[in-house]
Amino acid sequence: MSHISNNKLLHVAVESAIAASHIIMEALDTPRVASLKGKTDLVTETDHRSENIIKSIIKSFFPEHSFLAEESGEDGTFSDYTWIIDPLDGTTNFVHGYPSFAVSIALYYQNLPHIGVVLEMPHIKLYSAIKGEGAWCEGQSISCSTTNLIENSLLVTGFGYDHGDNWERNMLLFKILTNKTQGVRRLGAAAVDLCHVAVGKVDGYWEFDLQPWDSAAGFIIAQEAGAIVTQMDGSDYSIYNNNILATNPFLHDEMLKEIGSFI
Repeated sequence: MSHISNNKLLHVAVESAIAASHIIMEALDTPRVASLKGKTDLVTETDHRSENIIKSIIKSFFPEHSFLAEESGEDGTFSDYTWIIDPLDGTTNFVHGYPSFAVSIALYYQNLPHIGVVLEMPHIKLYSAIKGEGAWCEGQSISCSTTNLIENSLLVTGFGYDHGDNWERNMLLFKILTNKTQGVRRLGAAAVDLCHVAVGKVDGYWEFDLQPWDSAAGFIIAQEAGAIVTQMDGSDYSIYNNNILATNPFLHDEMLKEIGSFI
C-alpha cells in the first residue's frame, strides 16, 4: 500500500482538477470562432493549459511521480505512482458549449487503480474515489443503481472518431439495446459516463476504442460505487483494453448475454 496518505493524494488530485476547471470554464466563455480550425485551436490551447496546470500542481507535491497524459503522453519517469490525466474529456461538447465535459485524473499505484477524480462541467459535479474506501460525489457517498431488469434500464454508450468496424458494430448494438431498454444515451465523455453509472443516473455503459486516460479515473469511481466493470466478454478490464462494460451488479450478466455476439 502507498506510504503517502490517501487523503493527501486525493486532496492534490482534487486541487489539480479544480484549477484545471477554472481554465476550461474561462475558455468556454471565449467567443466562438466559426472556422473548424479556430475551434480546434481553442481546444488545443485549452487542453494544453489544463494539462500543464494539473501536472505542475501534482509535481509541486510529488516531484518523483510519473505521468501518462493525453497531450504529452508518458514522461519516462519510473515510479510506483503514475498519474493518468485527461485534461479535457468531451472536447467536441466543450467547443459547442454542450454539457457534458470533464477533467479526469487518476492515480495508479504499482499499476493498480488507487485514486480517481472526475470534475464534470459545466454544471459542476466533483466525483472521487479511493481504492477500498468508496466513492463520492460532492463529498457524499454514492452507489450505483439497483435496477434489475434490462427492460427497466437506462444505458449510455459512446462512439469514437474512427468510423470503422467497431463503430458499425456499436451502431447495431445501440439499435438492439434501445429496443430492449428504456433508452440509450450518448453524451460524448467517457469519464462522465462512468461517473453516471457510479451515481446511478444510468444503469450501464459500454464503449469500444477508449484511450487509457478516458477511463482511468471513471473506472475506479464506478468500481468503488459498486459497479461491475469488465470487458464486453466478461473478462477482467484494464484501461489498456479495447472495450469496456460497466453496469450495476444486477444487470451485468444480462448485458453480457445481449452483447456477446457483437464482440
